[in-house]
Amino acid sequence: MSVGTGDSADAGLYGAEEEDVCRPTDLSELLKEGTKESHNRAENTKFVRDFLKGRIQRETFKLATAALYFTYSALEEELERNKEEPAIVPLYFPQELHRKEALERDLCYFYGDAWAEAIQCSGATEAYVRRIRHLGRTRPELLVAHAYTRYMGDLSGGQILRKVAQRALHLPPTGEGIQFYVFDNVTNAQQFKQLYRARLNALDLDPETKESVVQEANHAFQFNMQVFEELDKIGTALPEAQDGGLPVHDGKGDIRKCPYYAAQQGVPGASGCPFHAAMALARLPHVQALIAAGVTAMVAFLAWYLM
Repeated sequence: MSVGTGDSADAGLYGAEEEDVCRPTDLSELLKEGTKESHNRAENTKFVRDFLKGRIQRETFKLATAALYFTYSALEEELERNKEEPAIVPLYFPQELHRKEALERDLCYFYGDAWAEAIQCSGATEAYVRRIRHLGRTRPELLVAHAYTRYMGDLSGGQILRKVAQRALHLPPTGEGIQFYVFDNVTNAQQFKQLYRARLNALDLDPETKESVVQEANHAFQFNMQVFEELDKIGTALPEAQDGGLPVHDGKGDIRKCPYYAAQQGVPGASGCPFHAAMALARLPHVQALIAAGVTAMVAFLAWYLM
């Protein structure tokens, strides 16, 4: 899902501070160019590639949501604590951007009312949180790198992942479990991102500080990749599940152990195991071409998204 420009009626809200022409020394351009390699590595991690293909298990998604909760709690608390800092003031949009409360609603949906006791901060997430806390105490201007990388990603490629997760996990169409991706107070995502970048470019930072922000943005990508790798390892150890937890037959061993096969016994005209039907369809050349094109398109749209 790409992010459109929205209706012209919204232009007055976010358009006043747009910059149509960016200079190479603008912080947004330095970030874009300086993080290309990290961005490419992050979006090509196995976890993200599998997510885009809909290969995401409910338990893994729950753990990813918990990791986001700890990360955004730290980031938003540090932004709040440093909101009077010159580099933070122009980029402080708690009503529009902050994700902590949305993540709390998602965790309540997945874990119930006692969600706070049910989740733990993983090792990779804890390292990310420590870095954010350290910057909040020592170099708050570098929080800009983490805020920009996270929030701009959420408004861009994150909207693709929202649809993928809803479809793959059979989540309610009313949005339960994916409130993290819903920005009720951003009426036009494209124009808001333009405003945010214009505010970035207007920050009064010397070249050395700008370079430090770019380096910190690369650190942010690295922290996120470590979280992805951790989630991927956990997901690999989990039994594959579908539709309420029934394991999906993987095409190996005795087909009678497949729950779908067992469910079809004694039903005249019933189809075979969905796995085998899907695999037969996927072997068709034109279907493979369509799948490849779809995956390529989704990856291309995954601009600036990390988790």
